[in-house]
Amino acid sequence: MGFSFKLQDYFAAEVLNLEFLIPFSLGLSVVILIFEVLLGVMLILGYAKKFTLYSLLVMMVFFTFLTLYSSVTGAVTDCGCFGSALAIDPFVSFLKDVVLLVLILILFFGRKYIQPFFSSIVRSSLVFLSLIGCLGLAYHVLMHLPIIDFRPYHVGANIQEGMTVPEDAPPPIIEYQWEYEVNGKKTVITNTTGQDPKPEGGTRIGVETSFKREPYEPPIHDFSIERNDEDFTETFLQEENLIVVIAYNLDNTELAGYASVRAKTNEALKKGYKVIGLSASSTAETEALATAQGLNFKFYFCDMTALKTIVRSTPGILRLQKGTIMQKMHWNDIDELQLETLDGAMPNLDFELKRQLDSIALLDQRYRNLLQTNSEEERAIMAKAAGLEDDDYSFDAIWAKQTELDESNMAFVAMIFDSKGYPGTSMVGKESSSAAWYVLQHNMDEIPKYFPLIKAAGEADELSMRAVAMMEDRLLMSQNKPQKYGTQGSNSDGMGGFIWPIENPETVNERRVALGYTTTVEEYAKLLYGDDYEYQVLTMDDINQ
Repeated sequence: MGFSFKLQDYFAAEVLNLEFLIPFSLGLSVVILIFEVLLGVMLILGYAKKFTLYSLLVMMVFFTFLTLYSSVTGAVTDCGCFGSALAIDPFVSFLKDVVLLVLILILFFGRKYIQPFFSSIVRSSLVFLSLIGCLGLAYHVLMHLPIIDFRPYHVGANIQEGMTVPEDAPPPIIEYQWEYEVNGKKTVITNTTGQDPKPEGGTRIGVETSFKREPYEPPIHDFSIERNDEDFTETFLQEENLIVVIAYNLDNTELAGYASVRAKTNEALKKGYKVIGLSASSTAETEALATAQGLNFKFYFCDMTALKTIVRSTPGILRLQKGTIMQKMHWNDIDELQLETLDGAMPNLDFELKRQLDSIALLDQRYRNLLQTNSEEERAIMAKAAGLEDDDYSFDAIWAKQTELDESNMAFVAMIFDSKGYPGTSMVGKESSSAAWYVLQHNMDEIPKYFPLIKAAGEADELSMRAVAMMEDRLLMSQNKPQKYGTQGSNSDGMGGFIWPIENPETVNERRVALGYTTTVEEYAKLLYGDDYEYQVLTMDDINQ
């Protein structure tokens, strides 16, 4: 797989411009690698001397040209000859190939001195057995994973540590080339201190810099976990029990693997594990895959090269513990994933309801980002970037669309409330559970009817008490009463933005701490209205006036 990725780099339009060969890169990598090994066996045994030597010569001429091309153009920065086991600069690889080419020429012109080992039958048998062994090994590593993992994401490696520059890492050395005109002649003075030499009587023309020693690059330098322009890397690398499904490119992921992935990740969710997906494909593509395959987890974005390096399978599966890779496997081996029943396990998860609420969550936010800007032009750009095509991008038109969705979502959530109660954490998981809360929050008229459900869910630990507090404050504000926890702000033409009046404001921060809030009402006000905002204690009389 690694060699096939390297072949794709060589076949790219900006390198050899042989893009028609890219779909065949995996097949070519298998054939080339097996053929190389067989030529080595045949050479040692003295089997089919003429064919072997001509083949070796042709291959070495070709690879010598390829590494020369790479070193001169810089189009491919690592020849990939030994995969991740030994990274070689293209120029060093070119020198290696020159040496090998010379040695093969000696063999080629001195072929009469090559004497075969063993009898013809034994030689043929050994070559055939080598072929079978190579085919078997190639098949094994394609259907499972490489037997030895030389990459920085091997089992036992900690991803965060792999991204860290050690304290004893050698510092970069920068060479400065100071160009001066001294007595009418151009002079270049070189140093590594960065201090301008200022030669007597000289006029500086310019300075150029280059690295004599490049800055230390950690073995892991392109790994991140993002979604909707938000970075979740640190969050997920601190997870105690995280299952990661990797599909670097959905165009060539093996769909046959997702039935077993779905079954195992559902089991993981029930046993209390956090499950996410990583892909370099778009959010729209990953959501379409999740819907089509019935997957009950979200995909996040990660760099394609990093994902290809992590696991040679698509999909591939990792089990992480605070960023340390505890298990890594091909989807064919997913049954080997070791899952314990954790504290907070949810054996009664309703996956069908979870999927429905996840869809509702997307609809709940479908147009809301567009409503954050007052520019119709900017809304049109944002809408097209999100794949939304509308004729009218005015605020009123977008708001009307979102209102229609909110009403439709509320009708669905109301059916759940009426038939099953609040869909809490044990029923659909924490994230999916919050979807029902958001839908109710966006339908103010329904809050009085269903707030008792919200409160009961919080008391049963099916919903966070902070969410209950926010809903209660929202209900009180809608009834023109002072709120309890200071979670709700409002706006008016006369006052601008302000925190809605609070009952017993002198003790509000104590109530907030008791619920687990990490900010005071004064700090929360600045988050809502900017660092320059100063919180003022208002009464209902102030508001009514």
